Amino acid sequence: MFKLGDIIIMKKPHACGENRWEVIRLGADIKVKCLGCGHIVMIPRADFSKKFKKVLTQADQVKPENEEHYLRQTQLMPSNFTKRNEE
Repeated sequence: MFKLGDIIIMKKPHACGENRWEVIRLGADIKVKCLGCGHIVMIPRADFSKKFKKVLTQADQVKPENEEHYLRQTQLMPSNFTKRNEE
């Protein structure tokens, strides 16, 4: 359906007029970033599923130099499931 770094379209546009969003966090809540103004919104997964329309561009096909507010994979938050080094 969608994964981290994908550019998606929601059913309604953002207040700035842009309808393209980047998925920057997945979990119980989904964090998306508006590619028009850079505003970040966290939406509960159930609400997101209702508002989500389609995936516009897969993460591996995005050209970051063409997107002003796009975050590269190295800039995204690391997963909480990484194993910590115990000292």
